[in-house]
Amino acid sequence: MSYQTIELTTAAGVVTLTLNRPQRLNSCNAAMHAELRDALRGIESDAAVRCLLITGRGRAFCAGQDLDARDIAPGEHAPDLGASLEQHYNPLIRTLRSLQMPVVCAVNGVAAGAGANLALACDIVLAGRSASFIQAFCKLGLVPDSGGTWHLPRLIGHARAMGLALLGERLPAEQAEQWGMIWKCVDDAQLMQEAQSLAQHLAAQPTRGLALTKQALNATWHNSLATQLDLERDLQRQAGRTDDYREGVAAFMAKREPRFLGH
Repeated sequence: MSYQTIELTTAAGVVTLTLNRPQRLNSCNAAMHAELRDALRGIESDAAVRCLLITGRGRAFCAGQDLDARDIAPGEHAPDLGASLEQHYNPLIRTLRSLQMPVVCAVNGVAAGAGANLALACDIVLAGRSASFIQAFCKLGLVPDSGGTWHLPRLIGHARAMGLALLGERLPAEQAEQWGMIWKCVDDAQLMQEAQSLAQHLAAQPTRGLALTKQALNATWHNSLATQLDLERDLQRQAGRTDDYREGVAAFMAKREPRFLGH
């Protein structure tokens, strides 16, 4: 499929997905959502893909929803925003969280509203030093969505999450790193090089083991210690039966670098 609002490139087991509406700060519309769904279905079904890297074209990562699609003329009924979430944003966030491979995000500029929470749904987030995160919903009389009310308190605590959500203030990338909201803030000129290097490293690791690790960490917020210990047991049983585990042990014993195949 030929895409108009996103770009896909593949190299060495890494798919780089670039949001490509720079003239609209990569804000989301129905066409972009449709292309994202199609692209992620292909990525999920391709055994050769072992890491996904998401970034944006131009001076923004993603400005959230394209409000041109939300323009309400006088006398018109307001759109059902809940239906929009159910159809577009919620499936996107669920897919990213459950994808059976690492998902790296390179935030190259402003990440606002759903764009900020799209980034936070990824596994490892890098941001350029000039990047920023804005929970812009309060400025429109809306509620943070796309997982924002779930991720923010868990990443930075209740007080900071409440401040960002109620005030809608810009959070610079350096402060986001200091608060533990993202993995790392890097110089703008080095962002894509570092993100691609990280993605290539992850793509060469035991993909099934990394996917099981994601599953365990995503479940921990809901589980008691006893339940989490049982889950670790069950996931470790699966990991121990992989070819990559055998290769990891063999490489350790032979004092050589492992050659993981991702299964």
